[in-house]
Amino acid sequence: MESRTETEPADIMTNVDHGETPPDRLLDLIVSTPLEEFPFEEFLDTSYSDEVWDAVADGSEDKATLVCEVYDKISPARKVHKRKRRVEVGRGSEKTPRSKRSKRDLIPSLPPKSSETAHGFNTTVQEGDFHNNDVSSLIHFPLTIATTASLMPSGAPAMQIIQTFSPLSSPVIKSILPVGHTYVFVSPQSLTPMPVPQIAPLSPLDGTVAPLELSMFIQPASSLSDSASRSQSPSQSAPVPPSKEKSPSKEHLPATQDIKKMPVIPENVQIFIKRFKSHLGETCSMMQEGMSMESHYIDTPLVQRKLIIRTGKNANKCLEKELVVLSDSERKKGMMHRSHVFQNCGSNNKHLITVLGKAGMGKSTLIQRLALDWSSGGLQQFQFIFLLNCKVLNLTLSSFSLKSLLFDSSTCPRCDDSEAVFKHVLAFPENVLVVFDSFDELKDLEGLLQSPATSPTDGNYSVRQLFSGLFQKRILSGCTVLIVTRPKDVLNQLLRKVDRILEICCFSPKDIEMYVSNYFGDESEREDTLRKIKKQKYIFSLCSNPLLCRLTCCVAKHQTSGGLPSTLTDLYQRVLSQCLELNDDLQGSRQDFVKLCNVAWDGFKTQNSLLNQNQNQNLLDYGLSSGILMTHSLNAEQSNCQVTYFANLFVQNLLSALFLVHSRELNDKTLLAQTTLHQRKKKFQGEWQNVLQQFTMGLLFQKNSPPCCRVFQNNTDLQAKRKAVEVHLENLKPGELIPSRLLELFHCVYEAKNVKLAKLLVKNLPDNLSFCGAQLSPVDHHVVWHLLSQTKGLKRTFSIDLRDTCVPLGGLKELVALDIVASFRAPTMDTINLWEDLHRSSDQPSLKNSIKKFTINPLKVSQVSHVEDLVVLVQIHNEKKLPLCEVESALEDGVPAVRQLHKLEYELGQQHGPEVFLQLVEILPALQSLHHLDLENNKMGDDEAEQLAGVLSSLSSLKLLNLSQNCIGDGGVQRLSETLPSASSLQSLSLYGNMIGDSGAESLASVLPLMTSLLDLDVKYNKFTDVGAKKLGAALKNSSSVTSLQMWNDCIPFGVLEHLQIQDCRIN
Repeated sequence: MESRTETEPADIMTNVDHGETPPDRLLDLIVSTPLEEFPFEEFLDTSYSDEVWDAVADGSEDKATLVCEVYDKISPARKVHKRKRRVEVGRGSEKTPRSKRSKRDLIPSLPPKSSETAHGFNTTVQEGDFHNNDVSSLIHFPLTIATTASLMPSGAPAMQIIQTFSPLSSPVIKSILPVGHTYVFVSPQSLTPMPVPQIAPLSPLDGTVAPLELSMFIQPASSLSDSASRSQSPSQSAPVPPSKEKSPSKEHLPATQDIKKMPVIPENVQIFIKRFKSHLGETCSMMQEGMSMESHYIDTPLVQRKLIIRTGKNANKCLEKELVVLSDSERKKGMMHRSHVFQNCGSNNKHLITVLGKAGMGKSTLIQRLALDWSSGGLQQFQFIFLLNCKVLNLTLSSFSLKSLLFDSSTCPRCDDSEAVFKHVLAFPENVLVVFDSFDELKDLEGLLQSPATSPTDGNYSVRQLFSGLFQKRILSGCTVLIVTRPKDVLNQLLRKVDRILEICCFSPKDIEMYVSNYFGDESEREDTLRKIKKQKYIFSLCSNPLLCRLTCCVAKHQTSGGLPSTLTDLYQRVLSQCLELNDDLQGSRQDFVKLCNVAWDGFKTQNSLLNQNQNQNLLDYGLSSGILMTHSLNAEQSNCQVTYFANLFVQNLLSALFLVHSRELNDKTLLAQTTLHQRKKKFQGEWQNVLQQFTMGLLFQKNSPPCCRVFQNNTDLQAKRKAVEVHLENLKPGELIPSRLLELFHCVYEAKNVKLAKLLVKNLPDNLSFCGAQLSPVDHHVVWHLLSQTKGLKRTFSIDLRDTCVPLGGLKELVALDIVASFRAPTMDTINLWEDLHRSSDQPSLKNSIKKFTINPLKVSQVSHVEDLVVLVQIHNEKKLPLCEVESALEDGVPAVRQLHKLEYELGQQHGPEVFLQLVEILPALQSLHHLDLENNKMGDDEAEQLAGVLSSLSSLKLLNLSQNCIGDGGVQRLSETLPSASSLQSLSLYGNMIGDSGAESLASVLPLMTSLLDLDVKYNKFTDVGAKKLGAALKNSSSVTSLQMWNDCIPFGVLEHLQIQDCRIN
């Protein structure tokens, strides 16, 4: 082979295409210094030939591992030429130089195995073999010659060497073929702004993987090894020590990025964490009335709520417009255990979590249980859990620091070395959980996310600013924030920014039985109470609320005779009466009770449950001893720093209602202004307003006054207030109320227990009774069922809409069974579950009745589940049997809801893919009564139009087809034109806002005379010109049935369109 021409030393190793990647000056410097002195000719392997290389198939493992062995021993007599600039290579046979191979041909497809690497050098640095394709031999370049001292100029940073584990996508050194273990020389450049000491290359044993520290601070701006440096992930593991006896074991390999080591905790911090856990273990181990958390806690699941982001200036006005109300089947699928609340929070960056729950649902008890889990070894991802009660944060200092908020205002015990612990908290925020309990109690939250705290050490922040800083990750970034609140009130502006929204489930019937069994120790007393609760259906549904379940058990335990209460007002009056009897011996108890009612009313007006700490001490002592009030210490070891507040929302609202009804200071106008239902209210107060209205109605219309009402003087005129409420209800139009207000009206009438008011309500109800969008609890659906079932004499029937109400299966069964309900709408899958339940219980009459009453017309498809459920319903209709069941006699005529579906609107768009639309198209032939098919604004193209054209002939009843604002072109219109004449009932066809050209217009014109039933054709805002317009105008002359043709667009000259309009007035 001919000898190579003299080349510069850098060209021996690199032949880089400078047009692709700018050269690295430091790499040029390195190649020019130590490599020029290397004796390349001593390591040339003459046994390699082109025939050997060509005999191996491209891409095979043999070609990737084809290397020549290095001499076992280097002869010391060989002469080393310094700065040699020419390498002559000879072979046995003369051959002209071959053409240059492509990059893909030179790069092996697989990396060489460790067992196939070259051996022979007794060195501590892994060997790297390089092959120059212009020189027909293999150059073995042992990296032992490139020591740290020789590679680094004086004062320069250490060079980094990275081992590649797979062939590079583009050659780092263009004319060099990497074989065996390959190293990449990278100029060191730190990615971090802070100065970090560079790590010098180590000398591991052969086969050792280079530690990731060597690639931690690389990635120069224009380096040849840019792609290689990106493939390395940083790590902070210690350098791998060299070993000469054996290969490195797995524990010496660097940890992957997914495995995160826990930080080293100083001893003083560890001591505080143990004290912290012990403190929470003591304070959170007991529930109300001295019940143990371990034995009496009912583990209710949580449900992940879905969120719809709405745009527009009014998008944040109401929480119910943001949260999707799940169906009963969807809620069952979305349930999770409390141990999964923080699951995958770190990897998915879900650091902002909200837990929703109405008053009394056990939100604070859930937080108490989570804290107890942490104290006993659970929730190991957190080193600190700071529990903040937002009820008491209003009366604390006006200025806070992050440290004072976490250590002085939470349940945290006193810390002797708070500075050191706080520094550890700041250093590792990902191990911190901050809980804001009773978040709805915070005041002045307008502009909550404005002016957030930015410094973790400053002490001039309000609680609102500190929360905003934590929420927006301005301070303690990386910590997990858990917000616990009621589903209304102050959460609206935060809803879009949280990562996960959870809701606490109510007690199930089994949970109620378990709680009652745990409450009563005596077996006979337990069985007697359970029997009474199940007999009283309203109280049984009321016990789905954990707080009300406990109060029911308390009333049942202390009363000696009589049945359980029948209303919420009656229940809480009995609870208060027991409190008054227990404290009747206190001096001045009657006057103190009246004062507490006045304080409760003042707090209701501002939605504040806290009492002024300057209140009379006797009044506070009376409230605390009776259980009406509770106290909370801001710090467990600072008993003098306490706040007092009402025990719960129900007791405060009952005291407010007592003052509102019996006080002489408030007249009937004030009562109406505060409690009655209006079609529109400027400011809606959520649960505060709902509960007060119910208590007020119950107190006004009750027949007997309980002991708690006798403390007021009897000279007040209740008759005038009662009459004012009756007149207002007579003039109220329930049909104009939104579903949530209509549900409140049902509760108010139920609490009154007045037959006249109940009949008046049912008489004024609209025929189409809709609760759509109002989430129905077990108490809600029982109240609706009770009022509708007690008014049979009015001979009215209703069509009730229960979509988006989350009505449970038992409630749906009761409502559907009412004779006054002629038809009902409910989530399709919930209805199918109802049918399956009735089938299993062999209740054929109820099954047949529910199938007959069910309707889905009109159907608006706005979720993928709507299509999936409709597919199942059509399958039941066609097969005449329920899924996984035998043929059902009640379905011998199919499902009437499928036969009676007249209008279908598809609003999913293209974001869910064409497969969802294909599912809909496949079931369209089963909808024989479909009159109106609206597919507007779904980005349908020619493919979707072709799919629809295939089923048009089967829609014999179709009268209106809306395909407006899609992407249908000439091809799609041509397919539609072939089948449109077969739609014999089609009267209106809209194709405006598509991409129809002259060819498509001509296709429509050719079939227009054949569409004998068509009345209106709309093809405005398309792409056809005067050519297509004239075709349609000519076809219109032969279409006597068409009354209107709209075809204006920018592509048609105005004169042409005006001329067509003169010829035929039906053209618009």
